[in-house]
Amino acid sequence: MTATIVGRSSSHFTRVTRVFAHELGVSYAFEPVLDLLSLDAAHYAGNPSLKLPILRDEAATWFGALNICRELARRASAAHRIAWPESLQQRMAANAQELVLQGMASEVTLVMETLAAPERVDSYHEKSQRGLLGCLAWLEQHLPEVLAALPEAQNPSYLEVTAFCFVTHLEWRGLVDTAQYRSLTAFAQRFAARPSALATPYAFDRHEPARARPPAAVAMSFDRLHAPRSADSFLHQSKWSARW
Repeated sequence: MTATIVGRSSSHFTRVTRVFAHELGVSYAFEPVLDLLSLDAAHYAGNPSLKLPILRDEAATWFGALNICRELARRASAAHRIAWPESLQQRMAANAQELVLQGMASEVTLVMETLAAPERVDSYHEKSQRGLLGCLAWLEQHLPEVLAALPEAQNPSYLEVTAFCFVTHLEWRGLVDTAQYRSLTAFAQRFAARPSALATPYAFDRHEPARARPPAAVAMSFDRLHAPRSADSFLHQSKWSARW
C-alpha cells in the first residue's frame, strides 16, 4: 500500500524523508500541514507532539524523520546498504551527525519564533542562534573528513541526507549566509545534483504564508562566533525576500 508523508514542503525534516523515499524507490503521497500553529493533533496525522513529519498508511503511523526513513527502507523492493546513525562508530562521524540534527532543531526554533513569538531577542533566542552557528562552524571544519571516512554504501547515509537538507534549508530560509561555509556549500552543491534532491525542492505549500514577520537573522560568520557583542548585534534585517 502507498503511504502518505504528512509534512511541509518548506520543512527540512520533511525533505529528509522525501529524499530517502526517492533514493529507495518507494512511492508515496504527500499531504501538507497548512497551519503550523494548529494545536489539533489531527492536523499532524495524530502526532501528539504536534510535530512533523509523519508517515501514515491504512494500518499505522510513524512519527519523526529517522523513524520514517527506517520504515521506508523496510518498504523498499530491494535491500539497501544505509549507514544509519548507530552505525557511525567513529567519534567524529557520530559527532557530525549529532550536530547536524542539533542544528536542524535550532533552526526550527528560530523559524517558529518568526511565526508566533514577539519580535524580541531574549536569552533563549540567543542560545538558539549561538548553538546553530556553533554547529555550522564545527561541521565546516570536520564534515569533509567525516564523509570521506564513511563506509561505502549504495545509498547516501542518513548523515549525508540530513546535512544536505540542513545546509540548503538555511540558505533557502535566509537564516544564514551559507556562502561563508565553503566546505558545506560545496558538499550541498554536489548532493543537489542527485535526482532525489532535484525531485524535492523546498517550497511553500498552498495557504502557507509566503512571508512571516522578519526574524532576527543569524547573519554573522563563524570566525566571529565568540567575539563579544550585544544582543542587538544579532539583528540583521537584510536578505528577506518573497520566499518569506
